[in-house]
Amino acid sequence: MKIKPLFLFISIIVSSCIAAQETDVTVGFANELGPMKMEQMGLGQGGLSEEPMLDGRLTEIRALHPGVIRLFVSEYYNVLSKRGKYHFSSLDSMVLSIIKTGAKPLMSFCLKPKVFFPVIDQDIVEPNDYKGWEEFVATIVRHYLHMGIGIKYWEVGNEVDIGEDGGTPYRFKPESYALYYQHTAAAILRADPHARVGGPALASYQSPILPKLLSVCSANKLPLHFVSFHNYNNSPAAIRMQIEYVKNLLRNYPDLHPETIMDEWNIDLFNPVLDPRFQPCYVAETIWQMKDVGLDWSCYYQIRDWYVSYETFAKEFSRNGAAFMTRWWNRQAQFSGLIDYQNQIRPAYYSFKLLSRMAGNQLKVSSNDKVHGFATHDTKLQMHNLMLWNFSDTAVFIKLHLDDLPKNMRIRHIVLDASGTGLDENQRLRADPFIHLTKGSQVLSLKLEPWGVHYWSFE
Repeated sequence: MKIKPLFLFISIIVSSCIAAQETDVTVGFANELGPMKMEQMGLGQGGLSEEPMLDGRLTEIRALHPGVIRLFVSEYYNVLSKRGKYHFSSLDSMVLSIIKTGAKPLMSFCLKPKVFFPVIDQDIVEPNDYKGWEEFVATIVRHYLHMGIGIKYWEVGNEVDIGEDGGTPYRFKPESYALYYQHTAAAILRADPHARVGGPALASYQSPILPKLLSVCSANKLPLHFVSFHNYNNSPAAIRMQIEYVKNLLRNYPDLHPETIMDEWNIDLFNPVLDPRFQPCYVAETIWQMKDVGLDWSCYYQIRDWYVSYETFAKEFSRNGAAFMTRWWNRQAQFSGLIDYQNQIRPAYYSFKLLSRMAGNQLKVSSNDKVHGFATHDTKLQMHNLMLWNFSDTAVFIKLHLDDLPKNMRIRHIVLDASGTGLDENQRLRADPFIHLTKGSQVLSLKLEPWGVHYWSFE
């Protein structure tokens, strides 16, 4: 080990800190656990506008390498202005933006055209003509199939248990959703037999809509390729508990085998923790909990915040619903987007950027409840990656055991600076000078500040 350069890499614990309790973290470089699949922790863009919301930041979104980006397919895209009259250009623009990021769209089907729903009422949830409805749904799916977009996931509805409060004008009962799902999923699969269909994108994971859907699909041998649900909570452990609840529910229906997708999640947007360090660390910790509990896919909500038009929502929402959506997006302080209203990147973006570097095969990381991390061996780029964070409001001193380094390596240490005012990437991701470590096992000591997020590259 080259001792002098190592002092540039570690935060030495001085005599005043010797008495502090230490936590051990071990990274096994010889212990590969299989593909990390971090790209399955994707992103989402809300149902806010027919405008091209992502176009100004396609390069930055592409840098996060999301496997999927969830999109609300909402009525303001005006896909069916009257029976037989289709308009795809607005929706196509948004779909093609997603494709340009390298991701595939996860289409959340929330359309409610006047042809099938002539009255604005969130409690009128079934179309007036199911035969015509199925042809309408199939036409949309065929459109993107013929474009060669490669859309795999079609979700039936969004927050169908709360209606307009969830941003879409459907408020279902368990029986009505099961019937609506049956017709809509059948139409999707008739147009594209290789598609994957699912739902119900619940706002409340304990809604009776999901048990009813599972029961109906099991009894009638209906396809249910994934189940989806949402949560906004400042506790990653609480989000884990909700995933476990859904997984336990699925065990009652062993014939179904659906994937699990939490395709909206974030901090509690009504009661956010205002320390700017919290949300980036929360992103890392929540994704760790998701991966550890076996969630298949997730979509962080959302990519970019956007001012909305009252008139846009008034076309399909009640007066109360349109007013709520406009108040929420135009008057409420926003913490959801990785990119803000002024098109500036928020610190949580950089947490996703570091997570995107966790490519290749996962390495075993052993730690305690305060400090978690990911490590990978990226055979494509011929490097190893390590990310650690301290999801607590007190500093933690750790002994970092790097077991079985396969060769002499050049190391770069980066700290995510969420509190600083600088917007430059090198100010947010503050890099220490390169140092070198020798082959074999090493033990380092360092300090993780409250909500601290650290990354190392090994080349």
